Order: sequence, then structure tokens, then C-alpha cells
Amino acid sequence: MTMQPTNLTGKLLIAMPIMGDDRFAKSVVYICAHSEDGAMGIIVNKPSTEVRFANLLEQLEIEMAPRARKIRIHLGGPVEQSRGFVLHSTDYASEGGTIEVDGNISMTATMDVIEEIARGAGPTSAMMALGYAGWGPGQLEGEIGQNGWLTCDADDDIVFGRANDHKWTAALKGMGVDPLMLSETAGRA
Repeated sequence: MTMQPTNLTGKLLIAMPIMGDDRFAKSVVYICAHSEDGAMGIIVNKPSTEVRFANLLEQLEIEMAPRARKIRIHLGGPVEQSRGFVLHSTDYASEGGTIEVDGNISMTATMDVIEEIARGAGPTSAMMALGYAGWGPGQLEGEIGQNGWLTCDADDDIVFGRANDHKWTAALKGMGVDPLMLSETAGRA
């Protein structure tokens, strides 16, 4: 009897200290899609130090209204870093461009959501990322099996919150895990 892998769509991945890939050190990743074909997620706690929302709007020739929200641009992962993804509350949907991930969070990768935010409209909560994290078939399950990631339910404060430096710790504490007690080396019982 083979066990079906748990569907992690709509969950958070929390990088363990033993994470071998520096691009994911202390990362919190929101999983947007997970199936037998692989997984796709957005890192929600690594803001870009180079790209600002206002600069992005200027590059895209989108006018910013005085009442526009200034959202932070994050580094969503190492794949397709020139492509933008907006995670947002489900009170906004673009015709044909929005995927509802779970009951609270959707993802849009089309320009109209950026234009709406620039006008001061659009979703109530939003965060934008350049790039995404991707895993091939069975790859994420293997990394979890090797103690590379912990998984937990998504929390809007972690996904959309502005305290990026504290999201990793907050996600762990939300699971009842003291970050100071995590070992840098993996063990098996």
C-alpha cells in the first residue's frame, strides 16, 4: 500500500537550520500549488533591497495615485525572477488571471492587480514577489523527509505582515517550536 503525499497547497514551509541551500536559509514559503507533478511557492519573508514598488511602477509605466498603497517587493524564489506574482486576499479577482489557493489567499500574476493597487484599489491585503520557488515531482517531499522543512497552516499575519525579519521565528513559535532549540544537524529516531 503506497501512501499519497499530503497536499501542501495553502500551507507554509519553514526552512530548518540544516537547509543546505543558502537561498532558502530562514525562509518562510507559502505553497501556491502542490501535486504529484511538483510544487510552487512564494518566499514571503525576503524583501528585495534593490526593487521598490514605486520604481517598478515607473518601469512598467503605471501611474501611482496619491492614495495608492506602497507594497513591498519580495524575492519570491530563484525561478523566473523577472516575473511578478501577487499573493492577496480573496476579495480581489482578475478575470482569468487569479488562482484561489485556499479560502483566504489568492495569487495573481497579471498586470491588472498591480494597476489596481497603484490606483489605491485592488485587494485589501497584498504582497508582491519577483520569482518563485519550484520543486519537481517528489522533490519537496524528499526535502521534508530529510528534515529540510517544517510545515504549518498559513497565517495571514505571516504572509502579508511587514515584519519580515520576524516571520521565520513567528511561524515556528506558532507551531510551538522554540527557534533556539532547533539543531543545525538532522537526526533520525
